[in-house]
Amino acid sequence: MNGLDEQQWQALQARLERARSALLSQLADDLDRSTDLRLPLPHVVEASPADNASQRALHAAVHEAATLTSQQLDIVRHALNKFGGQHYGLCERCGEVIGYSRLNARPEARLCIACQTRLEQPRR
Repeated sequence: MNGLDEQQWQALQARLERARSALLSQLADDLDRSTDLRLPLPHVVEASPADNASQRALHAAVHEAATLTSQQLDIVRHALNKFGGQHYGLCERCGEVIGYSRLNARPEARLCIACQTRLEQPRR
């Protein structure tokens, strides 16, 4: 078992579902912005090199935002998929229970505190 009571389980699942919805909405907005940036401006006959550079920088920033949103969406979907197999709340490295306080802070957490700490420690 994962150490969570039914109320905790449902609350965390609901938070992840809300996060998924928000990320999907954000990704759609990012993609709309990206498409808008590729369309030529109707009133501009020829853009200056500075305008072109600004447009490329803006397009790159929107693309980066969409990429990060997509990555976060993948993480949230992975966590939600673990609910179906009853594996949510278990560390993917050691199999131990991830504490509720950690899951409450980061519902998408894949590792317990001990494994996450080991992962983040610099190798000597």
